[in-house]
Amino acid sequence: MTLPDRPLVVSAVVADGLIGSFGLGVSHEVFAYDRRQLGLPRFDFAVVAETPGLLRTDTGLGVLVEHGLDRLERSDIVLITAWELFDHIPSDTLLDALRAAHARGATLVSHCTGVFVLAAAGLLDGMRVTTHWRWAGELAARFPEIEVDAGVLYVDNGRILTGAGTAAGVDTLLHLVRREWGAAASNALAREMIVPPHRDGGQAQFIDAPVAKCEDDLLGIVLEWAGAHLADELSVEVLARRALMSPRTFARRFKATTGTTPHAWLLAQRLSAAETLLEESDAPVEEIARLVGFGTAAGLREQFARRRGVSPRAYRQTFRSGGTAPVQLDGRRAGPEGGGRARGVGGDHPLVEAQLGEPA
Repeated sequence: MTLPDRPLVVSAVVADGLIGSFGLGVSHEVFAYDRRQLGLPRFDFAVVAETPGLLRTDTGLGVLVEHGLDRLERSDIVLITAWELFDHIPSDTLLDALRAAHARGATLVSHCTGVFVLAAAGLLDGMRVTTHWRWAGELAARFPEIEVDAGVLYVDNGRILTGAGTAAGVDTLLHLVRREWGAAASNALAREMIVPPHRDGGQAQFIDAPVAKCEDDLLGIVLEWAGAHLADELSVEVLARRALMSPRTFARRFKATTGTTPHAWLLAQRLSAAETLLEESDAPVEEIARLVGFGTAAGLREQFARRRGVSPRAYRQTFRSGGTAPVQLDGRRAGPEGGGRARGVGGDHPLVEAQLGEPA
């Protein structure tokens, strides 16, 4: 791959007291060293702020920032580190600078809650993006015009990339390196950083409670029933009838109460139930697909790869429990002779590598 004949200008945008130390450190590791021997171009890396000077990080350490936002006018890559969500509103000056950089052709990359700054600039409308799973609901609520996917480590929209929290910043920037300068450069950089060149899986491995909390008693009853009948044909119309509402009223009330749509909620329940069966049972993928409502193994594989980043087989190999006893499904065994419905339950999973693309 041809390298540019000039240093690529990379700028990390920070704000006083809000600088995400980890995200800034990862940015520095990737772009601040001369890595030309690894097949990377020359980079001109610097930290920028609306008001340069000695700024504080989120850990209290000081960072001397020498450049203002005018540097964004000549930046090829602009990085936005984690941002405080409630007491620090991005200024119009910053948002205008980001819009101008994007219009000029710069690549914008957000880390963790830095995505809120890009969203405030109106640069993410209609896009699928990600952030730390803890703040995915807040992002979706503030900016309903964007699609928030809390189950992935990063999302590549071409000239805008959004990464999830903390260590996902490594995944995001390695992906950018791989995309722009090839797998050899990305692999060599990963070896320098002593990290996997590509980490399969997603944030779903770390989310505490995949089931949306519901404070509405009537909706809560309907959701409990739906979670126990995932193998059935479930639609907004079916759920609305059980809630004694019109489909339109039900969908609106559902979103207002849970923060998500009925379709997204059902998909999360089915994936969570599939994870449980893959971990705890010997049931074939075809049967698991039927039990949790995907119908076919192909449907389960497609959704699993899209939302979890691995095949069902790779997930089972990675997260399989020590025992081999089949899980109980409404009183009946999961296995070639079994049946019943899988309940929508899930849990935490450790961070480990899995293999992508293996057929289940």
